[in-house]
Amino acid sequence: MNPGLFLRNCGRNFGMPLEFHNKRAIVTGGANGIGLATARLLWSYGADVHLFDLGRENPQEVAAAFGATGHVADVTDFDRLDAVFDELGVPDVVVANAGIVQWAPMSETTSEQWDRTIAVNLTGIYNTVQVAARRMKLSRKGAIVITASTNSYDGEAGLIAYNAAKAGLLGILHTAANELGPYQIRVNAVCPGLIRTRITREEFYDNRVRMKEYFRHIPLGRGGEPEEVAAAIAFLASDLASFITGAALLVDGGQMAAKFGKWSDDEAEFLLDRWKLR
Repeated sequence: MNPGLFLRNCGRNFGMPLEFHNKRAIVTGGANGIGLATARLLWSYGADVHLFDLGRENPQEVAAAFGATGHVADVTDFDRLDAVFDELGVPDVVVANAGIVQWAPMSETTSEQWDRTIAVNLTGIYNTVQVAARRMKLSRKGAIVITASTNSYDGEAGLIAYNAAKAGLLGILHTAANELGPYQIRVNAVCPGLIRTRITREEFYDNRVRMKEYFRHIPLGRGGEPEEVAAAIAFLASDLASFITGAALLVDGGQMAAKFGKWSDDEAEFLLDRWKLR
């Protein structure tokens, strides 16, 4: 089912539509992947959407293609981030999503890889949350959603810096939710599993053998799509989640609920990009 249609139906059932009219939304890392899917979905619900991304990602061009506004901003550059927020005024929704992945065994991870990953994935999120919170406190309202990961909880091999950064985001999540709650600012996180993005395409989705074995451990038998994570982010940012703060929502097909491989070749077959029962 289309994530946007699903959430619209949920809103009708609760007598509260999912909509963001007259709300300003900022999405970091918004020019591709989960960030872009989120920006598009928020825009479709009426938000005034602003994408932040690096210059090489062409955020202005990407945003203009669907009616949003793009800004060149590196989340590791606090002064630049602060300046762009100043230009826009107080946001209603901020999605702290920018992140990178660099694969290397722990013993071969360089100091440069470690420093860059921590700078973007942890410090960059902290910068974004801090800059947003300072402004949202003035209006005594707002919603911040952090893109964490299932790697916030586990120690996937080859991702020591990424895992450390994503685990640290839970500390930011809980502290920010605690401190900002009195100002009616909600802070939540999504924890995606393996999602089909530019980052994962070559490592997993273009490798059918590896994909088959990885998805064997996911109860739903497949990876996720950026739009499915975007739907979860939109829900947490909306008034439908008005009494939810400090929560980390897994969007992983049940991966973290399963200890051992769920799918067996005796009972199922791997077709295209997912397991199905025979």
